[in-house]
Amino acid sequence: METGGCRMSGAEPSAPAVITLEDLDGMAEESADSAYHSNGSSLEEEAERMQDEEQERLLSYWQSVGRGHQVDVPRDMAEPIQQLTRNNNPQERQTIPFTLIQRKEKLGDLLYEKRQYGKAKWACIKMKEKQYEQSICLGFMKLMRYICEQNSSGLYLGITVPIVTIVHTNEAQSEMTQSVTVAYYLPEVLQDEPPHPFDSDIIIEEWPSTIVYSRSFRGIINEDAIMREINLLAEILESPELCLQDTFIIAGYTNPAAANRHNEIWFLQRP
Repeated sequence: METGGCRMSGAEPSAPAVITLEDLDGMAEESADSAYHSNGSSLEEEAERMQDEEQERLLSYWQSVGRGHQVDVPRDMAEPIQQLTRNNNPQERQTIPFTLIQRKEKLGDLLYEKRQYGKAKWACIKMKEKQYEQSICLGFMKLMRYICEQNSSGLYLGITVPIVTIVHTNEAQSEMTQSVTVAYYLPEVLQDEPPHPFDSDIIIEEWPSTIVYSRSFRGIINEDAIMREINLLAEILESPELCLQDTFIIAGYTNPAAANRHNEIWFLQRP
């Protein structure tokens, strides 16, 4: 997940309403400008008023674009949204570490990478909405609360990329099931003792070391796009039978419903 939060677009790709990291930067600048021009109140009163106004403005913005996905953004998301906005610093986002084993190219184009990811702890939430995009947005909002202080440490945990979603297909790989798992890699400093989530739906899991075959693609992700990318990578791999046949991962480096976001499809090599 550029995963600064759940970036949600409108239902029609031709006219997306999106929450971007650039938007969040702009909002922070507007808040600073408002502070410069305010007068007539004590600094404490003005700071409190501005904080309330900022929360309302951000929440209203997220609610308006969330409706395009039939996603309700509840009022209790106001504080996590504000906190994520204030901590939106690309230099502080931690990329999940991996070892590159192989790069497969053809005529200068990268077809896929073979990587090994080490054993690590993840915060996971299972979702089962009617549409994939609803599941990932609602799932990430729950993870957002956990990241933004709703955990046993009471601290902001920081963003790691990518945010991943485990998806499943039927045996024939002809369609997806509705059940997905949205997962957040815990930063290195929290791997030994992850903070406990206040939300009982969020489970801390330790995933074993895994070899993945990764192919990059761009665009909006829905069920059709995922099945297309699964079939494409299966055709490119020399031995796709070495991988799990009904479980795949979508890795998101930009927010979940941007029109041209950076994604990867991962095939998981059998243990």
